[in-house]
Amino acid sequence: MKRGQIVLVVLVLLAGTAIAAGALILHDGLSARATPSALEAFFAQRAHRLSIPSNARNMHNPMPASDENLKAARDHFADHCSSCHGNDGSGDTMYGKGLYPKPPDLRQQETQNLSDGELFWIIENGVRFTGMPAFGGHGSEDDSWKLVLFIRHLPQLHDQERLEMEKMNPKGPNDRDEDQDEQDFLKGEPVQQKAPAKHH
Repeated sequence: MKRGQIVLVVLVLLAGTAIAAGALILHDGLSARATPSALEAFFAQRAHRLSIPSNARNMHNPMPASDENLKAARDHFADHCSSCHGNDGSGDTMYGKGLYPKPPDLRQQETQNLSDGELFWIIENGVRFTGMPAFGGHGSEDDSWKLVLFIRHLPQLHDQERLEMEKMNPKGPNDRDEDQDEQDFLKGEPVQQKAPAKHH
């Protein structure tokens, strides 16, 4: 074969591969409800792993796994992370289900096998092309290290801890009004009837 023919064959093979990869990635259109194909998940996981600097992988958590640190992390997780990840770390939430790719189940081996430094780096820097924002620079690094402790604790999370976390979950106006009505009722005060919320 002549050199020109070899180049042409290689270009045709590359174009075919690109078209096949595009078809696999866009198998359900660009809907956020789609599930990534196995090929897409494989490449995304490898690319993400390569994106974490090697010096970050070797970092060790300086925060001791004390009851105080775990409680602080649990409260922080409930207030800041549970909207997408759920109190139990499953990612089975309204927001989590609407993201593409979906948040990982933090209790599973894919997350638990990451080093402390990798988890810390992800919390601080986020993950491009996903819903995971970068939280670095918005507080003390100690908060992120405590969250690493809590992520390690998620597979052993108790029902009582989940109930405590529910008290710390963000609340919308309707939830706050309902809580206030409950408090007024318990105090023996009249509960005010509110106009139903308008939907736009």
